[in-house]
Amino acid sequence: MGATGAAEPLQSVLWVKQQRCAVSLEPARALLRWWRSPGPGAGAPGADACSVPVSEIIAVEETDVHGKHQGSGKWQKMEKPYAFTASRPKHLLVFINPFGGKGQGKRIYERKVAPLFTLASITTDIIVTEHANQAKETLYEINIDKYDGIVCVGGDGMFSEVLHGLIGRTQRSAGVDQNHPRAVLVPSSLRIGIIPAGSTDCVCYSTVGTSDAETSALHIVVGDSLAMDVSSVHHNSTLLRYSVSLLGYGFYGDIIKDSEKKRWLGLARYDFSGLKTFLSHHCYEGTVSFLPAQHTVGSPRDRKPCRAGCFVCRQSKQQLEEEQKKALYGLEAAEDVEEWQVVCGKFLAINATNMSCACRRSPRGLSPAAHLGDGSSDLILIRKCSRFNFLRFLIRHTNQQDQFDFTFVEVYRVKKFQFTSKHMEDEDSDLKEGGKKRFGHICSSHPSCCCTVSNSSWNCDGEVLHSPAIEVRVHCQLVRLFARGIEENPKPDSHS
Repeated sequence: MGATGAAEPLQSVLWVKQQRCAVSLEPARALLRWWRSPGPGAGAPGADACSVPVSEIIAVEETDVHGKHQGSGKWQKMEKPYAFTASRPKHLLVFINPFGGKGQGKRIYERKVAPLFTLASITTDIIVTEHANQAKETLYEINIDKYDGIVCVGGDGMFSEVLHGLIGRTQRSAGVDQNHPRAVLVPSSLRIGIIPAGSTDCVCYSTVGTSDAETSALHIVVGDSLAMDVSSVHHNSTLLRYSVSLLGYGFYGDIIKDSEKKRWLGLARYDFSGLKTFLSHHCYEGTVSFLPAQHTVGSPRDRKPCRAGCFVCRQSKQQLEEEQKKALYGLEAAEDVEEWQVVCGKFLAINATNMSCACRRSPRGLSPAAHLGDGSSDLILIRKCSRFNFLRFLIRHTNQQDQFDFTFVEVYRVKKFQFTSKHMEDEDSDLKEGGKKRFGHICSSHPSCCCTVSNSSWNCDGEVLHSPAIEVRVHCQLVRLFARGIEENPKPDSHS
């Protein structure tokens, strides 16, 4: 977010003739300062001119011809800074989780974010949460029409609260039944801003490329917008949760379930539970059925990650809309008669990711080529294997090697999937009978497994879901964030 070296269309660039631009070049924290210096009159920019996209300017400081400050010499708040671009927020609702991560949320906001909002003349209503689900409950109760966006300061759990509150409020206003697995959900007009202050900050890292509070604040200030898929998770026609990052059964489900019992350990509980789960080496038998995402133009192993202005997301959304139109007019098979694929067996882990799930510990994530807004999820199946091979698989999440290049790993790009555990509880019998009718002729070719009779839990964006039978559907670009996606590192200038 800094000055560009080459000229751009005048409609989007502010030229300052014979002016020198000083930019603070800390990683992605640049604030632009402009000093007025004597120069020629009107005309094309001279050799000493530099340019910056108007949409990137946050505030202006003016000095006299000798470089001395005018007035107080402080940054000048412009009367209407959002006139640079209509998409900039003017009034925001901010939720701060003072307990998440290392308990630094309030301090991070006050020291790093609030000054930037003040600089950009953004007004805020701030709510410091006192208990779980307060943000979700608040969004159901208050008038949100007066806000231009919702900001959450905290970790992935805080973001999930705001996500559920905003989606739920929007569906209630639109008269949509969220419990219907095939309901067409209505997107909200409000964007969500994430100020990272958690332990992992997976969503922020996967959408911005860093977990830096000032970088995220600047994306909010300039009004960036990034559309993101959301998956709905149902059981027996009841909505369980929404997911935007990881939905994991087996290994990741066992970790989150065990860690909930050890909250007294703080953040160390995740490492402890991870080691315990790895040594336990449990596998689970079940049936996974899915609808391939044939509308997508990418694949999980094409090594083409989602980046700012992503062509894959844009093109996939267009093709999905065309596919839905054809089905509506009977020109193409409707979903209930589409070809489902089925996989049965014993699994160490079943993961579904709507994004790369990158974080500081795993910079490439669980699925490096997963896309944020292509209307699909990457379904990763890790079959039963030796403990050593599973360790090899896990280690590849921390390096550049292909983590899918194992015989016991399968990955599919899907738009909907179901999972049914072989050892389901009696309450799941209805869904199980439906599964038998659909999958019986395929699963009969797979002999019964001899693994221990047990069920795992689902890890849904860090929350535990206990139902072993679920139905998951991806809703294309349901929410929008104050972000622009991960930007490629600029190529070095050959003239510099």
